[in-house]
Amino acid sequence: MSPLLSIVLPVHGVEPFLPRCLDSLGMGAARAATDGPAPDPGAGAAAPEIGTEVEVIAVDDRSPDRCGAILDEYAARDPRLQVLHLAENQGLGGARTAGLAQARGRYVWFVDSDDWLPDGALAAVVAELRRERDSDRPVDVLLTDFTHVYPDGATEPNPWRHLLTGSPLAEGCTAREQPGLLQTVMAVWNKVFRREFLVDLDVSFGRGYYEDISVTYPAVVAARRLRYLDRPCYTYRRGRPGAITNTASPKHADAFAQYDAIFAFLDRRGIGTTGQDALRNLVFDRTVKQALTIYDTPGLVPTGLRGDFFHRIGRHFDRHRPSGYRYPAGLRGIQYRLVATGSRRTYGELRRTKRIPRSLRRRARAVAPTVRKGVRSGARSAAYNTLRRLPLDENLAVYAAYWHRGYACNPAAIYEKARELAPQVRGVWVVETRAQAAGLPAGVPYVVVNTPAYLRAMATAKYFVNNVNFPHTMAKRPGTVHVQTQHGTPLKSMGMDLRRYPVAADGMDFDRLREAVDRWDFLVSPNPHTSDHFSRAFPGRYELLETGYPRNDRLAEATAAGVAAVRRCLGLAEGQRVVLYAPTHREGQGGYVPLLDVGELAERLGPGYTLLVRTHYFHTGGAGEPAAGAGAARIVDVSAHPAVEELCLAADALVTDYSSLMFDYAVLDRPMVVFAPDWAEYCRVRGVYFDLLATPPGAVATETSEVADALLAGDPQPGARAAFRERFCPWDDGRAAERVVRRIFPVTVPAEGSPAHSKARDTAWSGGQQAALASGG
Repeated sequence: MSPLLSIVLPVHGVEPFLPRCLDSLGMGAARAATDGPAPDPGAGAAAPEIGTEVEVIAVDDRSPDRCGAILDEYAARDPRLQVLHLAENQGLGGARTAGLAQARGRYVWFVDSDDWLPDGALAAVVAELRRERDSDRPVDVLLTDFTHVYPDGATEPNPWRHLLTGSPLAEGCTAREQPGLLQTVMAVWNKVFRREFLVDLDVSFGRGYYEDISVTYPAVVAARRLRYLDRPCYTYRRGRPGAITNTASPKHADAFAQYDAIFAFLDRRGIGTTGQDALRNLVFDRTVKQALTIYDTPGLVPTGLRGDFFHRIGRHFDRHRPSGYRYPAGLRGIQYRLVATGSRRTYGELRRTKRIPRSLRRRARAVAPTVRKGVRSGARSAAYNTLRRLPLDENLAVYAAYWHRGYACNPAAIYEKARELAPQVRGVWVVETRAQAAGLPAGVPYVVVNTPAYLRAMATAKYFVNNVNFPHTMAKRPGTVHVQTQHGTPLKSMGMDLRRYPVAADGMDFDRLREAVDRWDFLVSPNPHTSDHFSRAFPGRYELLETGYPRNDRLAEATAAGVAAVRRCLGLAEGQRVVLYAPTHREGQGGYVPLLDVGELAERLGPGYTLLVRTHYFHTGGAGEPAAGAGAARIVDVSAHPAVEELCLAADALVTDYSSLMFDYAVLDRPMVVFAPDWAEYCRVRGVYFDLLATPPGAVATETSEVADALLAGDPQPGARAAFRERFCPWDDGRAAERVVRRIFPVTVPAEGSPAHSKARDTAWSGGQQAALASGG
């Protein structure tokens, strides 16, 4: 009788790992003592016997070590293990093909011989296949959950699990019905195939690296029924020496042959060949993203071959771009356009700086020529390196905020306090363009990115203050002081914690992040909660400044007169009840996608209200101003307003979802409504540090009508807000900026209340000092 499951095991150069793998497949159940190597540390108990329902076909791919002998020793004790010794090395693809030809099972599972199955996994998979065997519509591909394990023993759960659980895959569906499946790992080892279905696809494993995707993509796309087993049934080793993801080799270019095979299959099946097809678009987008990941990962593509590899991505783009394909939103879309136009130098600069100018986003279709005109990176680099030989300017501080967008946030508050307390330190702001410089407060010195004045300031300044990272191309000189202020209390996962959330990370370079953190001398924390999580999310040797956020001093010291002045500047009529709606950014949705029906909310609130709408700073297009009836609240798009603190001061209440603005607004002790219609999904995609809905700062709503009801009720939950403020605002006393400045700079003004304080304050920041850098370079 034919077995239910055939496990195909390609084997080459994995002697230290092979016994553990074989034991986990049940092949060690009858094993006697052997002179061969012992399983590697941590090996679990052998899997329970499955009888004749499972066969293992191990393919010795001319392994240079004792793997062949180990396989023969196991096979001598267990007739379910069949060993094929190949005369010539075929690589993973060839070995799998040879094993598949010998398989007799109804289903086939391709297991890598340096990995293993956890206890009970094989029995669980066999139980599922028994049920499928008797089904009227047996599954074509059964996907299993898995765990990553690293050389130091650390483990990581399946980072794509949130795309699979709670979906139609639990009972069975097609890829069209669950397209998120194509965003998950497309390796062969966590997929069990119905053998007849796989053979009938007429596809084959490729030669060289990435050999399995020429099988997995066609199988997933063509399957009439896919299922997901929500149980970790596979343990995958990551980062071991010799793995292709750790190896520099020209063979990484083998991926392009596999992509050609995938699209040849789609063409044969007529998938997306007659017009726009969402499934073909997804496959194409994923192949481009993978190719760029290979190119971007340090140490994979050899230096001398990187130019050719990049241009091969561009040729792949031209050859296989589907009809009607639309570029992704944001940074990835711009990167794709640069690939399509062969703009390798511009792509590299964009990747290093992580900066997307507003003008570039608005004119995304013209991005490649627009960026290329400004690229003279070689000359800039040479000039910068020359300027770095100059002595440090002990009294120069460089400030920036939000990727050089202007004067804002914690750096602005620190700058203002430093002018008062350390007037001998000249501050200069970095802006992206001269047009942005026009929006700076009068008299604030500035330099424009990539001008000679900018390069000189970056090369010689003693102090650097930013709420994001300065460009990686600007090195940290010995003796300089870098102050990272960040720009929000973290509800969502940040920094290194995003390794578990690949959709949210969206290709984040964690090695580059570590390098950036290594440059920090100080990291500003707004509250104890943030201190706890920043220390883990951004591990480094910096000093944590538990001072509160300087930008919140303005909120802590707010007066009725100050609020009235802000409201007048915003054009808000007296007597109006003002509500600020500030949603956060959601990964994977591109631009501003409102879940709250702003028009309906305006209708419900009525003419006595004004509704201010501010999109996240990632969304440069703003929210627009949807029309509302005569009896509705006025709607004002304030996305472009430079100071969010002023919007907070003007607002009588805040409506947000998961924006960190709620932690700042809590300083004002005013009503808040949390609009959380997709909390569970947000937690799965982004990850959170605490359950906001269990301890909210006010009412919680999932429908627009509930938001309106909470606002019209006035102040329904002051107790919740008080508890929230106690937890997240203990340091907001109006003196955070002073605490930061006194720790960082050589302060010349005595502390407030001392005899010398008044006289020193009167002489601070002379007109000559203020004008020293006002030319802006």
